[in-house]
Amino acid sequence: MRKTAFGAAMLAAVLVLPLAAHSAEPVQHDSIFPPWQHGENNDATRRGLSFTVPQVDDLADFHGNVSDPKLVLYVGGNYFFAMAPLVAAFEQQHPEFKGRIYWETLPPGLLEKQIEAGGIVTSGNMTWTAKPDAYFAGLKKVQGLINQGVLTGPAVPYATNTLTIMVPAGNPGHVKSLSDLARPDLQVVMPNPDFEGVARQIEASLKKAGGDALAATVYKTKVADGSTVLTHIHHRQTPLFLMQGRAQVGVTWQSEAIFQEQAGHPIGHIDIPPAQNTTAIYAGAEVSGAPHAEAARLWLSFVRSPKALSIFERYGFKPFTTAASAG
Repeated sequence: MRKTAFGAAMLAAVLVLPLAAHSAEPVQHDSIFPPWQHGENNDATRRGLSFTVPQVDDLADFHGNVSDPKLVLYVGGNYFFAMAPLVAAFEQQHPEFKGRIYWETLPPGLLEKQIEAGGIVTSGNMTWTAKPDAYFAGLKKVQGLINQGVLTGPAVPYATNTLTIMVPAGNPGHVKSLSDLARPDLQVVMPNPDFEGVARQIEASLKKAGGDALAATVYKTKVADGSTVLTHIHHRQTPLFLMQGRAQVGVTWQSEAIFQEQAGHPIGHIDIPPAQNTTAIYAGAEVSGAPHAEAARLWLSFVRSPKALSIFERYGFKPFTTAASAG
C-alpha cells in the first residue's frame, strides 16, 4: 500500500510541475480525485471485493452491475452527481429495479460511438457490453439522433442549465469575467469541442462577451500556445485540473460548480451575466431496439416528474418550459 500511495503522490506531482509557474498551490491529497460519490453512484446491492485506487484503478463513469441489468442508461456526464439520488427515488417508486440499474456518464458524443459499437466499451484492460435502453444529452443532439433512427421519438425535455466560470477557491487568477480568459498569463482548462457538446454553448457565450476574437483566442490561439488545455474525458476534469493547480480557470455548467462546492472541495465560481450566458435543454429518448423498452419509458417519465426535478434543483438546474431558450 505504501508503494501505491507513493506512486499516486508522485503522479500528482508530475502532473502539476509543468504548469507550476502559472498556478496556485496545488492540492495533493487523494480526495480531489474521482469518484467523488464514495460508492453512492453504484446501484449494485452485492459489491464483492472493493478495489478502488484513486488515479490508478478508478472507473468513475461506469456505475452498477453490468451482468444482468433491468435498465441501462446512457447519460451525458453533465449530472453524474445527481444520478445516485435520482436512481434511489426511481427505485422507491419501482422497487422491482432495486440493484438492477446500470448507467454511464460519458460525454454524449462518446456514448453515441458506443451505441454505434453495439454497446461495447473498453476501459483499460477490460471490455464489456451494455446495450442502452435510453440516451440523454442536449435536446438538439437527441432530436438529431431521433432523425437518424438511432433513437425512437419523441424527445423528452426535462431540465435546463446555464454556464458559470469555475475557479479554485480564493480565485488566485483574479478572474472577473469571460473576457479575462484571453489573458496570456492565465492558464485555462476548457471542454474538448471534439466530443463535448458544452463546448458549443461556451463558444456562443464567449462570442456574446467578446465577439469572434475572444472565442478564437481561447479555443485556438491559447490552445496552440498551451495556455488553454482541453479536457480528455469531459468537464469533470475541469475541477480536477483546478484543484491540482494545472489551471486557474475554466467554464462549466453551474450545476457542476455547485456540486463541487457542496462536496467541500476547494472550488468557487463566478456568475456569467444573463446577456452573455447560454441555456442548455436536457432531453432523453428511448434507444431504437432497446433491450428494456418499457423500463426506458418508465425512466423517461420519471425524469420530468416533480420528484426528479426537485433533485435536479438541488444543483441549480431548472425545470424545462417551452419558454426556455434552445441549448
